[in-house]
Amino acid sequence: MVDTTARRRPLSIWLVNLLVGFCAVLFSSASLCAAEHKRVMVLHSYGQSFKPWSEYAKALRQELESRSPWPLDIQDFSVITARAENEKAEVEFAEYLEALFSDHEPDLIVGFGAPAAGFVQRHRAGLFQNTPMVLTAVDQRRVQQAALTENDTVVAVRLDIPRLFRNILQLLPETKKIAVVVGDSPNERFWINEMQRELEPLKNRVTIVFYNELSFEDILKQVASLPPHSAIFWTQPQVDAAGAVHEGERALNTLYSVANAPIFSHDDAFFGREIVGGPMTSVSDGARTTADVVVRVLGGEKPVNVKVPPLEYGPAKYDWRQLQRWGISESRLPPGSEVDFREPSTWKAYRWQIMVICAVILLQTGLISRLLYEQRRRQNAEMQSRQRAAELAHFNRFSTAGELTASIAHELNQPLSAILTNAETLESMLKSPAPDIDELKTIVGDIRNDDERASEVIRRLRSLLKKAPFELKNIDLNDVARETAEFISALAAARQVDLRAFIGSTPLPIRGDRIQLQQVILNLIVNAMDAMASLPDAERRIVISTAREDDFAEISVSDTGPGIPPAKIKEIFEPFFTTKPHGMGMGLSIARTIVEAHNGRVWAGNKAGSGVAFYVRLPLH
Repeated sequence: MVDTTARRRPLSIWLVNLLVGFCAVLFSSASLCAAEHKRVMVLHSYGQSFKPWSEYAKALRQELESRSPWPLDIQDFSVITARAENEKAEVEFAEYLEALFSDHEPDLIVGFGAPAAGFVQRHRAGLFQNTPMVLTAVDQRRVQQAALTENDTVVAVRLDIPRLFRNILQLLPETKKIAVVVGDSPNERFWINEMQRELEPLKNRVTIVFYNELSFEDILKQVASLPPHSAIFWTQPQVDAAGAVHEGERALNTLYSVANAPIFSHDDAFFGREIVGGPMTSVSDGARTTADVVVRVLGGEKPVNVKVPPLEYGPAKYDWRQLQRWGISESRLPPGSEVDFREPSTWKAYRWQIMVICAVILLQTGLISRLLYEQRRRQNAEMQSRQRAAELAHFNRFSTAGELTASIAHELNQPLSAILTNAETLESMLKSPAPDIDELKTIVGDIRNDDERASEVIRRLRSLLKKAPFELKNIDLNDVARETAEFISALAAARQVDLRAFIGSTPLPIRGDRIQLQQVILNLIVNAMDAMASLPDAERRIVISTAREDDFAEISVSDTGPGIPPAKIKEIFEPFFTTKPHGMGMGLSIARTIVEAHNGRVWAGNKAGSGVAFYVRLPLH
């Protein structure tokens, strides 16, 4: 027999070796994948939502997601210490980053914008100096070239400031003033100095003002009242003079809503609605170039060997909608310019809709004519309703005057009787051979005073009964309340009611109709007198007071009557609601109508104990 054991043993050894080798390859592949996992630390200037850098960061992420051969762990950090010059806080932030990555340094540092670039360069010696770094979305003037190490590379842009302002003057040659909207952070102060220096040749042609010393609220006031032939140059105010931080798109949207001049900018991160346009740096170009550099550096290429020339402006592009709004002819645009957001002609865009509309219009002509006829009828009905309401209010004043007749006659009788007595005395003294001249002067003065008292009573009554259209004037509610209290005081005395008026010393200026507001107060006082008719004389009290409540003038009329049933308190201002045996139920309804016509409100509430208080609140003017 043949011994097959010896033959099977080499085969078994070969299978074992193959299995071990496969496992080794598998584990080494897993280790390789783990080693190729890349950690990227991204430093944002000021914050992750600050334009334009936030748009560059977003675009770079999208580029890397489609082009990076490695899994990327991108961790974002905001250099908020760059908002103000605080060296201690900046050092502590650098120490925080070092402690955070103490176990595993990042594979790459990417800094967006000049504030982030300045921070990382100042702390480069102690901040992962062996880690490659890419600075991007930063002007070449903001990079400390002498501080760059062999582990650093820059994707810079070059801002041609004079070209930006010449573009404004080319589109708007009559421009006399350019307002630069900018903040007051250290980075922004640098650019103000650069612009002032580079725009020196234009100072005899146009006035350039900088708003860095204003809060954003004050900037809005300035751009809302710019003189004719003005323009606005927008560089987002990251930190204004008041220390307020502005990020995202809200600040530009707010500025656009109040500005009375066209807005220009240098970065297409702001392009798309508010900006007219011009030569601008391109977010997409910057993101693609930066992605190329990041992939090369993560792939092992030495950063110092990755050289990228500064990115220039792309072709000038303009928003067609803004050109139309500000009347800028396309013939003024630089050659090769792009015009975006152009709207097609109405006929081309809505041809079939227009045809349908024309057909519908023919069918609707008769209906529209009918609607216009009904509208005229409704307007006539509303006019008649207002006229009836005015007549009803006038009738209500006559009704109130009727209740005042006895007291008015009594009030007139007193000065008239005094005039008669003084006149008889004067006549008797004049018959004397040597009349006392001083006494005669005194009597004549008394006659004049009594005549003025009678005239004032008649004036008040005529004012109340005058039939005049609703007319708003500047009046003092204190004066209206005081005059009404004096007018009705005689009736209060006749009814044995203790009427007290507490009129505030601070003026309460309002826009109102004096006669109608007097009618409201009279209605409330007369209602209060009627409510207390069954009380003993000593318990009849009415208090009128005025006060200021925030931005409103308020007058209250309170009594000591039986009050209003809680279930009925919401109905008292409805028409024809009354608690009087012979009442019409229109007084309070008319009062509410008058108060609401003055943009005010009237309400009532029972007082603790007994009585009710009515309140009228009107907006101060």
